[in-house]
Amino acid sequence: MASADEFAAMFYGEPGVLGLLANGISAFLVLLQNFNGAQTGVPSQGVEHILAGVQLILIGGVTQLLAGLLSFRKYDHLSGTSFIAFAALWGSYGSTRIVLGAFPPSINSTNTTDQLYPANSTFRNTELATPPIGQSAIAGLIAYISVSFILAFCSATVNYIMPFVFGAITLTLIFEAVGLVGGWALVVSGVLELVILMCGLYGAAALLLKGVTQRYILKGFGNPLFDVLLLGKANNSNSQKLGEEKKKNTQYAEPMALGYLCDTISPFIFAFFCFGYLPSFFVGTIWVTINAFSQLFSSYYAYLRKDVYHTTKFCLHSTYWLVKSWEEFVLSVLIDREGVVSGRERMVGDWFFLATAIVLCLMSLNMDVLEVAHNLLFLLLTVSTISQIPLGGYYIFFGVICSLFTALSLYGTFARLINSIGEKTLIPVGVQPLSTEKLQDVLGLIKRCWVKPQDLPRSTVTQLPDALFYVTNGIAALSAIHSQDVHPTFLHLTIPWVLIPGAIIQVYVSRLGIQKGRRFGPIIPSCYAAIWATWTWYRFAGVLLGISTDFAGGFTAGAVAFLVLNGFLMLIGAYVNVVLLLLTLVMEVIVVCFLLSTLGRLPYQLEIAMLAIFSLICLYGTLASLANSIFRKELLPLGPPLLKATQEKADKTPPPPPCSIATSRKTSGLLSISKLLDAGGVCGIPTDTVYALAASCKHPQAIEKIYNIKDRPQEKPICICISNLEQLSTAKPPFSPLLWEFMRNVYPGGISCIVKKGEWLNKLGVGPAYDRVGTKESIMIRVPDHTVTAHLCNMTGPLAITSANPSGEPDSTHHDMVITRLGHKISGVLCDGESNEAVGSTVVNCLKIDEGTITIIREGCFPAAQVRHIFEKVKNSME
Repeated sequence: MASADEFAAMFYGEPGVLGLLANGISAFLVLLQNFNGAQTGVPSQGVEHILAGVQLILIGGVTQLLAGLLSFRKYDHLSGTSFIAFAALWGSYGSTRIVLGAFPPSINSTNTTDQLYPANSTFRNTELATPPIGQSAIAGLIAYISVSFILAFCSATVNYIMPFVFGAITLTLIFEAVGLVGGWALVVSGVLELVILMCGLYGAAALLLKGVTQRYILKGFGNPLFDVLLLGKANNSNSQKLGEEKKKNTQYAEPMALGYLCDTISPFIFAFFCFGYLPSFFVGTIWVTINAFSQLFSSYYAYLRKDVYHTTKFCLHSTYWLVKSWEEFVLSVLIDREGVVSGRERMVGDWFFLATAIVLCLMSLNMDVLEVAHNLLFLLLTVSTISQIPLGGYYIFFGVICSLFTALSLYGTFARLINSIGEKTLIPVGVQPLSTEKLQDVLGLIKRCWVKPQDLPRSTVTQLPDALFYVTNGIAALSAIHSQDVHPTFLHLTIPWVLIPGAIIQVYVSRLGIQKGRRFGPIIPSCYAAIWATWTWYRFAGVLLGISTDFAGGFTAGAVAFLVLNGFLMLIGAYVNVVLLLLTLVMEVIVVCFLLSTLGRLPYQLEIAMLAIFSLICLYGTLASLANSIFRKELLPLGPPLLKATQEKADKTPPPPPCSIATSRKTSGLLSISKLLDAGGVCGIPTDTVYALAASCKHPQAIEKIYNIKDRPQEKPICICISNLEQLSTAKPPFSPLLWEFMRNVYPGGISCIVKKGEWLNKLGVGPAYDRVGTKESIMIRVPDHTVTAHLCNMTGPLAITSANPSGEPDSTHHDMVITRLGHKISGVLCDGESNEAVGSTVVNCLKIDEGTITIIREGCFPAAQVRHIFEKVKNSME
């Protein structure tokens, strides 16, 4: 019986269990309310809505979000995207029910408004008392109907349980939206929610049993409704490009589909509002906010995949939707519409969004047409929301562009998800508009004009989150510009423009700095987040709250503390590059202006000039950091560090390595490792996937050492590795022609085939290790597509191998990881640098291949869909 720790590990290994259960239980909660209302004729009200909303947020939102995050770490494109998207759906729907319980339609709107705002208040809006909950919920539900349909269709290429769950969710959303107008549809919705519950429970049980037994007991997973490769013919050039990227990034699923999906939801809701369907954006703000935070996860996983472009793009889009939604919230709820024009026309923050959108358009020219078109439409979005546009045409222009952006994002969601699942460009995304070399030449013009290449030390190369740091600070600084005679409406509207990018999103940027353990990485973003939060509180909210200079002693003391703190940040900037040093210098002057404002002596012209200069530095920093990080070279100069850390010379020789170290580039290195293996040692070796621990099959005791070295459970078998199929054929195993042909099509490569054991293993050279490898009845065979490993197997004979990591920990993707984690326990390491993949091989059970079936035990670097496609092709050719 599984222990408690093992049972919990199953949920980590099979996050689909959590995701399917969360969808099923959430649907059940809504089902109970729908059936209760239909039976009693009395719809839920007040506390019932609030309690149901809280449960939906916790179960459908938080729990399913966890499932999505775990799925991304399992390199599961579909589940990661789907579960995070549906987590946002249930979280938004739960929040809507809470609002519905807090603002029942029967409340007298005039009385409620009078309680919230006095009669003589400048800021009162009767729409707060009775927000248009039904219309806002319909807008959100219709947006999710389109994306859930795409998710249902895409899931059919993976298994045939999720299509029923996601398809039932799609139909449920349709009838839930209709039910907000006509109550009869809620009964139909309840029936569909029962389908979600039943299919979700079955799917969760199937995955749970698979996690316990390590094989599929219940049908539904492991085989798709149809092969994803049937959706289109792969483009050779794009497929090659995708394959090259995949070799570096298979540790985490691709987040592009999730980013496009979130870019479908937010503009759809805004389009409803702009075209007058929603009289207020009260509830719409909730839906867009939750969706925007979901988009941050696509940025986060792009960062983990070392994809600086999508990290920046999706974080920028998330920031944009957050700022615009809360701006419309202020306009809908807090401000009298008559005072909007005078406040809006003084806002200039959107110009930084526009400039950054132009940068993204430039950086995407070497990608594909879909990416360029998406960036161009986002550029139009930023143009459509410039505050200086007259209100008469503002919302029409914004609504039209939102509609176009929604349509393109919807297609992008489908294309990116299908292409990620198939690991090929099956859905057209267009050609590469500009070659990478030409784009680099264009960007390098500035460097060639300013400085000579030899004047740029390599230490000035930027890190992944630097572009986001400049973006968030640039938006906040430009938005904070205002004159002495400021309109109260401007103060209300500017709060989200400064607080969200400058403080909230910059905390996320600080978190990215912590993620990779960068020296001083999170310090400057964290400090500047505090500065912009304090700035917003005193300079904008403070005026509205009546905080005068007579009661600003605390802010004065805080400004002095910020001055001292920023002095240390200037020192850090001097150790990094010239651009960061200039930024901290200008921030020092800005903080001085903030200090003078607390004393009532602010020189407005100086502050405006400093904020403008600060924004320009941020814009250049964004462009340079993004270009340098994407192409991993110094294309645009950031300037050398003015101070260099002194390094003490080592007075003593470095300690000897914990084991024998050999290089794969020398024959002597291969010979030394082969001698260690022949002597009964255990060594770390490279393969075509990740690094492995190897022991010679001539020494069973060495194989036993592997279990002790890794703390590997004895019930988990170890596979054998051979150099080629010819080595296997000489042993004459009794394989069927179908199995031989299948092996010829997948070997050498990142696949492990499980076959029946037999006496042929003795002829292969396994002999003494017969009982130490595989199970009693089967053995797993690897034929790596790796020259070094093949030569080593020719020198030593068959090797028993398993991944070179302590049991339960991530795979080793570099020889340094093997040396650091296991070097003191093994005899030697064959060093070959960075591994070709970030995950292990795909394990295929071929025990029933003669019956016409194979089973994917574990999906690794080789896509399961492609394995099935090869098998079907081979099987058809043998008939």
